[in-house]
Amino acid sequence: MTDRKKKIVVIGSGFGGLGAAVRLQTRGYDVELIEARDQLGGRAYVYRQDGFTFDAGPTVITAPFLIEELFTGAGRRVEDYVKLVPVDPFYRIQFHDGRYFDYAGDEAETARRIAEFSPGDVPGYHRMIAAAKDIFQKGFVELSDRPFLKFGDMIKVAPDLIKLQSYKTVYSFVSQYIQNDLLRRVFSFHPLLVGGNPFQTTSIYALIHHLERQWGVHYAMGGTGAVIAGLGRLFTELGGQIRLNAPAKKIHVAQRAVESVELESGELLRCDAVVSNADIANTYRRLIDPQHRSWNSDRHFDRMRYSMSLFVIYFGTRKPYPDIKHHTILLCERYQGLLDDIFNKKVLPDDFSMYLHRPSASDPAMAPEGCDCFYVLIPVPNQKSGIDWTTQAQPFRDRVMKYLDANYMPGLLENLATERYFTPLDFETTLRSYQGAAFSFEPIFRQSAWFRPHNESEDIKHLYFVGAGTHPGAGVPGVLSSARIAEKLICERMPI
Repeated sequence: MTDRKKKIVVIGSGFGGLGAAVRLQTRGYDVELIEARDQLGGRAYVYRQDGFTFDAGPTVITAPFLIEELFTGAGRRVEDYVKLVPVDPFYRIQFHDGRYFDYAGDEAETARRIAEFSPGDVPGYHRMIAAAKDIFQKGFVELSDRPFLKFGDMIKVAPDLIKLQSYKTVYSFVSQYIQNDLLRRVFSFHPLLVGGNPFQTTSIYALIHHLERQWGVHYAMGGTGAVIAGLGRLFTELGGQIRLNAPAKKIHVAQRAVESVELESGELLRCDAVVSNADIANTYRRLIDPQHRSWNSDRHFDRMRYSMSLFVIYFGTRKPYPDIKHHTILLCERYQGLLDDIFNKKVLPDDFSMYLHRPSASDPAMAPEGCDCFYVLIPVPNQKSGIDWTTQAQPFRDRVMKYLDANYMPGLLENLATERYFTPLDFETTLRSYQGAAFSFEPIFRQSAWFRPHNESEDIKHLYFVGAGTHPGAGVPGVLSSARIAEKLICERMPI
């Protein structure tokens, strides 16, 4: 028995789960990865339909080194598994009045575009970029892969966080430097990509400005699903085991420590540790009996604030739309009012802003010849809203597609080749996300770092968490950084 490898079960195969599984298997642990659905990926699921390939979830890849190091750490070359290519511009932000702003990484070029809107904001932009670099150094370089398990960990960094004005919101941070209303929107929308309201999200997330400029915005040829496939292949080559269609039913606990994972099939997987990439609130609420979790009680999770949800329409067209960029942000006339409706009032507005993704702009193979591949993502309230999506989904879909047809994609409705949509109800049921939140907990200051659910359970020994709901938060860099943290903690607590 002394020669037995320590067994680790990873629940969920999103980027966080796969990242942790690869890291731990590389380290010499015996890792078994279980996934409830029929393919790897979690939110990074892939739909193939009528010759089109649709990435279900994340499409923006930043900090590509976090992906690359999973392969190099295992002695492999990333280019043998996946090809990452830069996207330029990073985003096109399309305003309600017909104007647009192409957001890219070159500071001088961005300043030139700012001058076309508001020449007086150019100096402020340069100051903002310098400030974002300072936040990046502290918030990403120093803290993103550092666990916050004790309140003292928070106290140690509090002076730096106060100095960086992390108590301010992203919008407030931007507004210190930029006066033009439309440009304030350009430089403050990023929190929406990780589930936050720019008017409520801590200004720590302003680090994204420097993060994107440092390493660029990338796309994986074949889609984000190609990265997932590459990591899955790497994991199995290293000796890891993958089980698909294997949802977890219960985490068994004995003497305040993980004992086994029970599958819905009834099979027991005995293990020395569990890493959960599943939704944290539902991991505790659904998989662990209440008597084992005094800290992480149902009441604790009911008190927390959850991100908005999303309505996503995946569609292919029989005609190309070459004027649509790879990443396009379509902003309606309202900004703060719309976000207040979604995040706080939790009502479904009559207007909407959206993210339009066209992967075939970079990778024609995502669509049949002569066709184009898209998804459009619309922030909507989470399931706490009480919206009945069984009756509201189709009318809402119709409004969105008619809007796109009338304003940005002429002839869309008559040229649809294929289509499907995903609602907040699907986030709640298919993805088992508490309250149908698309990004777990809202990234406000009092739900960040130590205040966010921890990477290591306070209640149960050898239970660890990766993914959007734990530190440092949502987004591909965030969840891959959480895998770094899980690796460090397990290697410290359970050395080989």
